[in-house]
Parts: sequence; C-alpha cells; structure tokens
Amino acid sequence: MKKILIIHGPNLGLLGLREPDIYGKFSLEDINKQIKKLAKEKKVSVDILQSNHEGEIVDAIGSSPKKYAAIVINPAAYTHTSVAIRDAVAAIDIPVVEVHLSNIYRREEFRHKSLLAAAATGQISGFGVNSYLLGVLAAIELINK
Repeated sequence: MKKILIIHGPNLGLLGLREPDIYGKFSLEDINKQIKKLAKEKKVSVDILQSNHEGEIVDAIGSSPKKYAAIVINPAAYTHTSVAIRDAVAAIDIPVVEVHLSNIYRREEFRHKSLLAAAATGQISGFGVNSYLLGVLAAIELINK
C-alpha cells in the first residue's frame, strides 16, 4: 500500500480556537479524521505529523523518500519564511503538494509569497478542509502516474 506523509506546520494544532473567521471552527483532529477516511477509501496509508519546529519538519521531509510515495504539507507560517523547508523539498525526489486552508493571496501582503511553491509539485489554497483533501487526491494521482 502506498504511503503519504501529511505535515501540519506551526500553530495548526490551535485550529478551532485560532482565528475561526479565517481558518474555520474545525480542529486539527477533525481534519485528520477526514484525511484518514479519504485515504482508506482510496486505499492509501497516511502518517500525520504536526510540528511547531522547523528542524523537525526538515528532518521529516529529508527522511521521507525512504518510507513515503508523496507528501502533503501545510507549512503554515513557514511558507513565507523557511528556506530550510524549501530546500528540503527541493532535495527529495517524491511529489510534494503544498496546501493552505485560506487563500494566502487574499490575505496580508507578506503571505502572498510562498518560498515553498517553486520547489513543490503543486499548491492548493483557499478551500478550508477541502484543501487537504484535494491535496491528498492530487498526491494519489501523482503517485499513480
């Protein structure tokens, strides 16, 4: 069975409490349940990591080709600041789908630049929880090519 690594970046553990007008009222646990349900339906396996620590995310990306066929990542605030995460994605040879709950291009100017976008296979933003589900579907499609 193909495996996909789901990475949730900093502060996503606060979903449901954090700015619900932007991110919605669902929790990270709610998102993870939907991801696992979709993965089961599509006959893929997922491992899920949430980390507020850049180095932990970099380590997970760097070791991912040994265990995973693809990554779906919401780098959260690191989207706009982390050259290290961008370089880790550029260094691996598996598909990486960048996702965001909100449309980062409709928000503050500093959020309009994703350092990861040029290294990722693709990006999905602005669809709330569905951004993750669409990201998983895109990863599955890329794996099956």
